[in-house]
Amino acid sequence: MTVLLAATCGLIVANLYYAQPLAGPISASLGLSHAEAGLIVTMTQLGYGAGLLFIVPLGDLVENRRLILGVTALATLALLAAALAPTAGAFLLAALLIGVGSVAVQILVPYAAHLAPEAKRGQVVGNVMSGLMLGIMLSRPVASFIAQASSWHVVFFASTAVMVVLMAVLLRALPPRVPTQRIAYGALLASMLRLARTMPVLRRRALYQFCLFGAFSLFWTTTPLLLAGPVYGLSQFGIALFALAGVAGAVSAPLAGRVADRGWIRPASGLAMATVAAGFGLTHLAAPGSPLALGLLVAGAIVVDFGVTANLVLGQRAIFSLGAEYRARLNGMFMAFFFVGGAFGSAVGGWAYAQGGWALASAIGIALPILALLLWLTEWTGRRA
Repeated sequence: MTVLLAATCGLIVANLYYAQPLAGPISASLGLSHAEAGLIVTMTQLGYGAGLLFIVPLGDLVENRRLILGVTALATLALLAAALAPTAGAFLLAALLIGVGSVAVQILVPYAAHLAPEAKRGQVVGNVMSGLMLGIMLSRPVASFIAQASSWHVVFFASTAVMVVLMAVLLRALPPRVPTQRIAYGALLASMLRLARTMPVLRRRALYQFCLFGAFSLFWTTTPLLLAGPVYGLSQFGIALFALAGVAGAVSAPLAGRVADRGWIRPASGLAMATVAAGFGLTHLAAPGSPLALGLLVAGAIVVDFGVTANLVLGQRAIFSLGAEYRARLNGMFMAFFFVGGAFGSAVGGWAYAQGGWALASAIGIALPILALLLWLTEWTGRRA
């Protein structure tokens, strides 16, 4: 069951990222200008953000298997609509709905926590999150490889087929889970503000992950620009291979889950934050453009991904311990900060690289986990979350 949930999370979350490396050919095919091409990714992000706030909390109210299948069905139809879109407007609407439907992964993660025994909850969440992070990291190179061999339409047709098969498997394999909450949907949403106000652990973990996923997004927004530039001169194929190297960082998810189950969330969190800062630092240890510098950039990608993934798992283990009856709402708010941090990192990274190249972008990349470390140092010495 854990393997199935991990694979499901990876396959669904990948739908959010297929369009990122394909923005050029999609915009050229549908008549979008260079300025409008950014909407391809933005619409998906807007849909995902809306789903986190308005659909994920339903995991505390609606039978989970039915909710997961329903939301995944929406993503499947949206993927098919994107593949068939005749105009830019139709594609952008489909992209918005792909984002909404992809929040099924954030219903699956607390669902997995419910299924797991308390003693192994961190391990199970870590294993499931490793699938999610693999989906994020593999989606871009996979989309690039498929589009290079055929067209961007095939990427969305293939993902539609994968979702259909996946829903058939989930329908047979997932056990039902009926929440105990019996409140109105409006009251459910209103309760999220109270939870955020009364749970300092949630606020802390959300801020930590905002900083670290911001650094992650900044790294993966700017390194393709660096690699394609005159210093390294890599092709799109070479950049896709570089992206594959970062996948190795996902190995930290199950390790972090086991560490969390031992009660070491607090020290492990500080180590994860320092690891992310160190990953950026590695990229400055050799002359730019040299083979050693390229190798250190690959090592930096792995180290950054390792730290960000570990901190994500530690954070979810901490918030899932706050109460079974509102795990979906807690996860929705936590992941909303995760998502906003990623959007912030991408936007700042693009600006920083245009203004000061990798030197300025990586300086901001180092500053974000350092900020998280400073926040972490304000915790009480004996506190474990």
